[in-house]
Amino acid sequence: MTKATIECERNADVIIVGGGSAGALLAARLSEQPARRVLLIEAGEEANDPDIWNPAAWPVLQGRSYDWDYRTEPQAGTADRVHHWARGRLIGGSSCLHAMGYMRGHPSDFQAWVDATGDRRWGWDGLLPAFQAIEDHPLGGNGLYGKGGPMPVHLPSDEVSPVARAFIEAGASLGLPRLQGHNSGQMIGVTPNSLNIRDGRRVTVADAWLTPAVRSRANLTVLTGTRVRRLALDGGNRVRSLEVVGPQGTLEQVFADQVVLCAGALESPALLMRSGIGPHGVLAAAGVGCLVDLPEIGRNLQDHLLGAGNLYAARKPVAPSRLQHSESMAYMRAGDFTATGQPEIVVGCGIAPIVSECFQAPAAGTAYSLLFGITHPTSRGSLRISGPELADRLIIDPAYLQTGQDRDLFRQALAAAREIGHHDELAEWRERELLPVSFKDKAGIDDFIAQAVITHHHPCGTCRMGRDANAPVDADLRLKALDNLFVVDASVMPSLTAGPIHAAVLAIAETFAKGMTAEG
Repeated sequence: MTKATIECERNADVIIVGGGSAGALLAARLSEQPARRVLLIEAGEEANDPDIWNPAAWPVLQGRSYDWDYRTEPQAGTADRVHHWARGRLIGGSSCLHAMGYMRGHPSDFQAWVDATGDRRWGWDGLLPAFQAIEDHPLGGNGLYGKGGPMPVHLPSDEVSPVARAFIEAGASLGLPRLQGHNSGQMIGVTPNSLNIRDGRRVTVADAWLTPAVRSRANLTVLTGTRVRRLALDGGNRVRSLEVVGPQGTLEQVFADQVVLCAGALESPALLMRSGIGPHGVLAAAGVGCLVDLPEIGRNLQDHLLGAGNLYAARKPVAPSRLQHSESMAYMRAGDFTATGQPEIVVGCGIAPIVSECFQAPAAGTAYSLLFGITHPTSRGSLRISGPELADRLIIDPAYLQTGQDRDLFRQALAAAREIGHHDELAEWRERELLPVSFKDKAGIDDFIAQAVITHHHPCGTCRMGRDANAPVDADLRLKALDNLFVVDASVMPSLTAGPIHAAVLAIAETFAKGMTAEG
């Protein structure tokens, strides 16, 4: 690796590390002030694969060159399987890869954040202005939803699959309320999924915020194909510079007054650890000297799982989804379709034979799947580095299904899926149930779930914000040990929201941007 030092042309007032969902939004928002020089550093390149913008193509994007394609440790709770974690390595990040679902979460999800931080900015009411600023919602301007924001929120109607329509009817007949999207604050119920789609095309965060007009700002610089190797401290409580590896393998230094980590729930804590900031024992095992001992960096790792799936052979051909396959998610309390409050489990309708790698999928068009999962897993995993260099692999252990509560709720989620799947409203589509095969006891159910679950692609929590002494990040999203380093991505979430976390990540970034803009 060739070393060079650049202390002038790449200096900035703010350096943002990571051009994904939070980073792209922040680059646009913070550069609105012409006097503030913003440098955005992204490991990947610009998005150019046309499949990215085809909503139905999202499952086949995984494993392509712009997917980090992380691998977990073998999971005892999932039949010792290694799970592939798709994360976007390109401008726009995972917003270029995910299934486009837009769900704010339930108000109780955010009350947990208020309880953790002691700060009402992170509650439902506190975050509402941020959600509204993000959104261009068809019902926007009514005091609840946003209108004219950068990110479209599409409410599907005519294009919803007849299988999904029958699924919704089955859920409603069992007592689930009919909703108009998942974002009103009431999540329990049935509805087509709200999606970040406009005119039949995916809208990435880069499409929404890093528009040509924003890219042309003289005070915004975007570096692609560039990774941050480590943060260099000044010997006190500030980041002095960043060591970055450019596209040609050159090692350079960049300088800024403030540094914002937006590299995600895996790479943000990994960068801190490579820089000597993290649990002393983990760093020592990886051959990194500990400069700041923060035991909770990399801990509290959480992720949603979905069982894939409760599979049914179809009585007649299932037409391909005109959306993105997973067309409706029904949230509910466990064991009672009529109960209200914060969701505990979810059942989704897949307009395709969606199964884990443990099972053979039938031919497309011959079957459909009901996916099932829990909304607030209590299992907590960890992330750690294996060495000091960028090439050293991350050791990812989500500790899936390690608590009795998680396993019990998963059984109830499967039971709810099967009750919906066997209901009369789906009779015209259901020929027979293919998965699960018959089982005799709870152990058999658990064995099937262990083989069926797949990631829902929502890793978070590894740099959690909180007011307790062990929380690495404070309510202002500042790393407590350093004055000029902030973390703004899914890693700061103390706990999962009930559904997909992307909307919440955008709201976190918007709230942080508003605070920085107010400070000038």
